[in-house]
Amino acid sequence: MGGERHEPPTDAFEAELDQIEALNRLQAPGPDPASPPGTAEGTRAGGTSEEARRRDSLLLSAGHAVAAADTLDEALRLAAGLYAPDFPLDGQCVFGVADGNLTALGQYGFRPGGAARGFRMPMNTGYPAAEVARTGRAVYLGSTQEYRRRFPATWHMSARKNREAWAFLPLVTAGRVVGAWLAAFRTPMDFTASERALLTVTGRMIAQVLERARASRAELELSRGLRRSMHTAGAALTGLTVATRYVPTGGGLMVGGDWYDSIDLPNGRLAVVIGDVQGHDVHAAGLMAQLRTAVHAYAAEGHGPDAVLARASRFLTTLDEDRFATCLYIEADPSTGNLHIARAGHPHPVLRMPDGTCVLKHVSGGLPLGLMPGEEDYPVDTVRLHEGEILMLCTDGLIENGGHDMYTGWVRVRDAFSPGPDDDLEGMADRIMAAVLSPRPGAREDAVARDGDDIALLLLRRDAVHARAEVSRRRLVLTVDQDQGEGLAEARAELKALLHDWARPDQIDTAVLLATELLGNVLVHTDQDGALNATVSGEAGTRRLLVEVMDRGDELPHQRTPGELASSGRGLLLLDILADQWGVRPEPEGKTAWFALNEAAPDDADGTPGS
Repeated sequence: MGGERHEPPTDAFEAELDQIEALNRLQAPGPDPASPPGTAEGTRAGGTSEEARRRDSLLLSAGHAVAAADTLDEALRLAAGLYAPDFPLDGQCVFGVADGNLTALGQYGFRPGGAARGFRMPMNTGYPAAEVARTGRAVYLGSTQEYRRRFPATWHMSARKNREAWAFLPLVTAGRVVGAWLAAFRTPMDFTASERALLTVTGRMIAQVLERARASRAELELSRGLRRSMHTAGAALTGLTVATRYVPTGGGLMVGGDWYDSIDLPNGRLAVVIGDVQGHDVHAAGLMAQLRTAVHAYAAEGHGPDAVLARASRFLTTLDEDRFATCLYIEADPSTGNLHIARAGHPHPVLRMPDGTCVLKHVSGGLPLGLMPGEEDYPVDTVRLHEGEILMLCTDGLIENGGHDMYTGWVRVRDAFSPGPDDDLEGMADRIMAAVLSPRPGAREDAVARDGDDIALLLLRRDAVHARAEVSRRRLVLTVDQDQGEGLAEARAELKALLHDWARPDQIDTAVLLATELLGNVLVHTDQDGALNATVSGEAGTRRLLVEVMDRGDELPHQRTPGELASSGRGLLLLDILADQWGVRPEPEGKTAWFALNEAAPDDADGTPGS
């Protein structure tokens, strides 16, 4: 997601310098026959071809540098490189036009604070720069006498400053005079056609630098305003707490294409949103502001998560067909902890349980917003957030900042997200950001890993409404749809994360195998979706894992004796051999198959199942 860059018009600049060089050749008479080659008279009149080429090379180099300057002070400093013995440029000042007055914006070569400090002059004053700003025509003053004759009211402003010639040129952007450039010289000047052409071209370059500087200031003010607006995200409702962070890292602005929001909805619900518009330039920031407003409006109208994202996608398409955005939208019910989630190409959320266990929570998703008009399909998943659990939403910059890939970046964030109490949500957000933005090992102490995309972070916690039980408990709930075979792999990954600190790795493999068998049976032998509920309870070393798989099918499974070549029928046999306990129970609608594993000590080699 790259930013825009203003490229200097070097081709046009080179063409104009070529014209200047041609004028030099036309105006440079041959050496006076009465003056031998190399004398002062011959050199002053036309110069040797070698000196002319050297000066042209110097002018071309300085001109390129001015065209590429990023700031006005830098442009004036580089323009001083135009100095040559027969072009003794000795001082510069740039004047701007504002509110009917002429003000000094920058200077080079004058006494510090002299030419620019507090300068303010009405536009109707008889000063060369004011006349240039009024008329748009350059003024060339080749000597002190000419200055005094043409501008008697103000010529004394430049007297006794060891300058003998002055050129005032208009600075024009978009067909409008925005200021004037003063170039002062040590000795009287004739201001030949080639010299005037050189000053004109340089003035155009300085005008472009001035325009870029003004545009940069406008972009900075825009991004500051957008960032302030994100900090006004509404407070969470009773039962839910939100913490947010935003750090621009890639584009040099105060804000880029990343954003977050929290929105109070009707019926006491809360919407939380996080998104990322392609790019981190001012265009991305502008699109982000409009898209964020649109999402807020659609949510406030009462649309569901899928409808909000579908409308937002169509809205973005009408703004810019070349940009897309990722987004994650959650509608939360504080009374139940149910989260209705729709995802548009955005990274999956992360679920942190009360004991610090972190699980990458896989949710269904559709295409990024604005990517393929007419294909807006965003399925909605329901996840229950239990008391003390925290859901982390982030943009990809949090994971990949500092040159990390998705795996190593996830490990870094997980290690910062897991420890510590869950009652200090703000401290947890600070700890995550510190882990991501801290320097790499071996880097300078003041180095910060800000070489990636912008970062947005949102933490959503369900608060306890009563005293929490002392028994340690963690829980995983997910659903595998019939038409989503990849859901089995995601279920295995989440179950492994749930058991990340289990004492016996082989028991983790057993749990994953048995859960896969139960979910697979639902998908193969019924036309129903499979719902998995896994709970870990107890203290470390003596914990108990209970896995329940539910479906709405009426037929109860029964144990069989498959032959050697049979491709199925071993699921209940595996449960009977590997699980400490297992069973099947009918439900008012459908059935639940379950198994339990008791945590075994690491040195328990035989792994004998319990009763």
